Amino acid sequence: MYKFFGFLNRMKYIKRWSLMRSVREENIMEHSQQVAVIAHALALIKNKNFGGSVDEKKVVLLAQYHEVGEVITGDLPTPIKYFNPEIKSAYKDLEKNACKRLINMLPENLQGEYSQYIEPDESSEEYKIVKCADRLSAYLKCVEEIKAGNSEFKKAKTSILNELKSLKREEVDAFLKEYAPAYELSLDELD
Repeated sequence: MYKFFGFLNRMKYIKRWSLMRSVREENIMEHSQQVAVIAHALALIKNKNFGGSVDEKKVVLLAQYHEVGEVITGDLPTPIKYFNPEIKSAYKDLEKNACKRLINMLPENLQGEYSQYIEPDESSEEYKIVKCADRLSAYLKCVEEIKAGNSEFKKAKTSILNELKSLKREEVDAFLKEYAPAYELSLDELD
């Protein structure tokens, strides 16, 4: 079991956004925490504002573990990961094998508890919310970089925003309208 947690500790060393110059580098651990916070907000918005019945705690745990396979595979930049169907499929297989390897490091009686979050049911509403939160995190990274004067993220910001709007998900639209603008404010403006 100690090996499993040793691998998880590596999340703080795996960098993200490796193709684009970032003003502030982000690692997988930070990214996963942000996705968990956003996913929790989306689940609450869906349940409280739009009559949803999403399991909020499951959403948070799915988000917390959504990139865990990358402690073995590393982060592959999105343009490469989705360059063509063959690369996308091969990378998905690598991620699945990495997740299985991590789960197998756990004692047998804990494997099922972790596998439900590390290898989730991709058709579940909770998983779909985490995927939305992941894209919102990418959008907010673009906002942060542009705010810091890095124009390299302008095209990505527009592209991701259009993708998010095309999802036609009430909770995502509400987050973009009500919460995302705060990410463009300075600390003084938030006060």
